Amino acid sequence: MLSLKYLIVSIADVYSMVLFVYVLMSWLPTDRGLLADIYRVLGRVCDPYLNIFKKLIPPLGGMVDVTPIIALLVLQFGVRLIVNLF
Repeated sequence: MLSLKYLIVSIADVYSMVLFVYVLMSWLPTDRGLLADIYRVLGRVCDPYLNIFKKLIPPLGGMVDVTPIIALLVLQFGVRLIVNLF
C-alpha cells in the first residue's frame, strides 16, 4: 500500500513539473521549431486540466491569469489529502 501511495504522489509531482514548464514556456516566443513542438505537446497534456480552472476563475485585471497557481495548489493538496486518507 505504501508503494501505491508513493507512486500516486510521484505521478502528481511529475505532472506538477510538466505544468510548471508549460507555464514558463508560455512566456517564451515559440513560433516554430523544436520549442514550438514541445510547447504544443505540453499544451495537449496540460490544457485539459487548466481549462477546468479557467472556466471558474476569471483573469485578474483582465490580464493576469492565476489559474496555473490554483491548479498546482489543488493538485498538490488534493493528492496529499487523498493519499493521507487511505
